[in-house]
This record gives sequence, C-alpha cells and structure tokens, in this order.
Amino acid sequence: MNNIDYIVKKSGSSFFWSMRLLPKAKREAMYTIYAFCRHIDDIVDGPLPLQEKQELIAAWREEIDNIYDRKSPATEIGRRIYKNCMRFKLPKAEFVKLLESISMDIPHPVQAPKLDDFLKYCRGVAGVPGNLSLRVFGCTDEKMIEELSTSLGTALQVTNVLRDVKEDALVNRLYIPWEYLQKADIKSKNPNEVLVDKNLAIAREELAKVAESEYGKAYQIIPFLDRKAARPVRAIAAIYRRYFDLMQARGWEVVSPKPKISKINKFSLALRAYFGK
Repeated sequence: MNNIDYIVKKSGSSFFWSMRLLPKAKREAMYTIYAFCRHIDDIVDGPLPLQEKQELIAAWREEIDNIYDRKSPATEIGRRIYKNCMRFKLPKAEFVKLLESISMDIPHPVQAPKLDDFLKYCRGVAGVPGNLSLRVFGCTDEKMIEELSTSLGTALQVTNVLRDVKEDALVNRLYIPWEYLQKADIKSKNPNEVLVDKNLAIAREELAKVAESEYGKAYQIIPFLDRKAARPVRAIAAIYRRYFDLMQARGWEVVSPKPKISKINKFSLALRAYFGK
C-alpha cells in the first residue's frame, strides 16, 4: 500500500486529510480510488503524445474489464482496486463513466462547455469518486448515493474550477460554462482572453451560485446518512466549503493567488467535521 499512500499524500489533496480517520480497510479502499482517479487525470493532463494518451485510456478500459471479469489485473493500481475495493461492491459503470468524463479533455482541452455538458463532466470526474466513496463508507441506499454524489460532487468540482481558473487558462482550458460567459457579456472562449476580461468576476459569480445551491442540497441529505458514513462526507465537504468561502469573501474578481489552507488547518477542519463539531 506504500505507493498508493505516497500518491495520495504527495498530491497535498484535501482528500488525504479527510480520510485519515477511517478504519484501515476503508481507508485503503479510499486511497486506492483516489490514486486511480489521480493517475487517470495525470494521463490526460500530462505531456504524452495524443495517441499515447488515447492508448492508455483504452488500456484502462481493458483493465477495468479484467477486474470485473476476475482476470489478473495488469497494473499495480488495478491489483489494488481488486484487492482493496471489490469487497465494497463498487459498480463497474462508475469507473467507465469516470474514464469517459476525464477523456473530455482529449483530443482538445475543454473550453467553455455548454452547461449541460459541464454538469455531466462534474458528475463524472467528481460524482463518480463520491458515488464509489459512499459505498465504501457503508451507504446502501441507491437513491441517496446518486443524489448526494451528484450534488456534493458538483459543488466540489465547481469549487475546483473557481479556484483553478488561472491555472487552467495557462494550459488552454476553460471550464466556466458558455452560458455564464454570455451572461457576463464575454464573447470569447479563449481561456487567456477570458482570464483578463473585466467581466470574468460576473461569470465566476454565476458559477459560484451553482456551487452554493449544490452544497445546500448536499447538506440537506447528509443528516440522513448513517452516522459513520456521514463522518468522512462531512469532513471532505468542510474542507472544500472553506476554500469556497475564502474565495467568496475576497471577491470573485480575484483569481490569483489560489486560496490556501494549511495541512494542520485541513486536518483540524476534518477532525471537527468528523466528530460533528
């Protein structure tokens, strides 16, 4: 498990600190899920040639098939998924959905998608980890899993988009939906032009309303979770909500620097949320 732990801890992710208090079996499953998501994301974001990226994503589709066909996985992460995650009855369709959603950035980076496509993207890249996580945490209510993973996943991903707008523009990406750019009277889809547009704050504020609404939906559902299942959900929500609140407090016209939360503060937030304080 050492390599998986290293991938998760090295990322500096809020995820690491919110999962630290889980029992070992669930913690290892969650770290494995995160490592898989991180690995796929790195393939898409990395410097590899397009054809090689497409081949690697195709290979991962085969790897997921192998895992669910009970064949020997070819990769270390695949073996860890088989060993650490299958006991939690995770649906194959969710892994496939993640691969499809992350692949939206292939062959061309996403630039001002339509709102419907953006929400599907959020469901894939953030809702899938949430869907899988809730099953690991012990939730068995399919309706609750779908509603909470969609609402909280969207809130978390929108928070990421708002936080990373400058970083994304530097790699020619723009995830703010086209409808919100139009509402702000921004006529370009070019990430670098949008980044310096005087009306960007308006578009970001419109997108922030989506996050606010989805956080609200999630907070209404979380109390109905089993107490133990709710703890890690509250922890991850608390950390991302803090990022959102920091951005909202300083104003949506500010895109840089990205808001920071120290490791000790992340752990403190996770601890308080975990124990309901």
